[in-house]
Amino acid sequence: MSPLVDAKDLTRVYRIKRGYFGTPQDLRAVNGVSFTLEPGKTLAVVGESGCGKSTLARLITMIEKPNTGTLSIDGADALDPPGSDKARLRQTVQLVFQNPYGSLNPRKKISAILEEPLIINTKLSKAERRQQTVEKMAQVGLGPDHARRYPHMFSGGQRQRIAIARALMLQPKLVVADEPVSALDVSVQAQVLNLLVDLQKQYGLAYLFISHDLAVVRFIAHDVLVMYLGLAVEQGDKETIFEKPLHPYTQALLASTLAFGDKARPTVKGEVPSPLDVPKGCVFNPRCPYATDLCRAERPPLREVTGRQVACHYAEQFL
Repeated sequence: MSPLVDAKDLTRVYRIKRGYFGTPQDLRAVNGVSFTLEPGKTLAVVGESGCGKSTLARLITMIEKPNTGTLSIDGADALDPPGSDKARLRQTVQLVFQNPYGSLNPRKKISAILEEPLIINTKLSKAERRQQTVEKMAQVGLGPDHARRYPHMFSGGQRQRIAIARALMLQPKLVVADEPVSALDVSVQAQVLNLLVDLQKQYGLAYLFISHDLAVVRFIAHDVLVMYLGLAVEQGDKETIFEKPLHPYTQALLASTLAFGDKARPTVKGEVPSPLDVPKGCVFNPRCPYATDLCRAERPPLREVTGRQVACHYAEQFL
């Protein structure tokens, strides 16, 4: 099966100036990330705040363009699509935001929020738009009477269901979900995650799932991409990475999570370095308990080790 998304060496650099008289510096929010995503599969992107997860999401949703690299979505060049593909790609990729309290217009009724993508992108009649709105609301567990209400009349979980329904209005093939359950209670998280799984099975959706919650990732993902300071440090099949993580950063992330804690593995210590002052050599070396002079001098390439990609000089020692 050909991949729905094929991203190669994506890089996003921002020009940042410290202070009014500071010298401009380059901040590499995403630094050479590559991956493929097949229809009906979920790729989870994990890492601490500031690792580049959300920037990567903006690149895949075409909100921003990478400085370098290539991106193909549904067989078309997503970076410079011809006119005939541009509108189609915008409908192919949809986004679910993190905060259900801020992603819905409080001045509009739910019916207007859900119909808006259809008004902009299709020529459906008013009756057809209403019919699709009712159908999508039913699919996310809401009744037709909810369409006449305003966002403030719903709970957080219900609002996120509405946001998911809005993302599905144009029948996308890829949904980018940026921390979609982090603002919800644990019990509501489970309901929304089960809904996403059911919708994926029903429509064959692909998900790019941004999260810092490894328990959520283990439930929903098929593959995992671990990022640190804009770089991919480990990526591969979910079970392979969760059962035998080879990068010390992945090990520390799992050890710091109650559900996967392992006293034999050290947890992450210290703060993430500034992305404006990236360490030489391996970017994780200042916080790595196994760092050597080689780690401090030479950045390890992302290479294949036992069925996954890992950027560590000593990955084989953790087998």
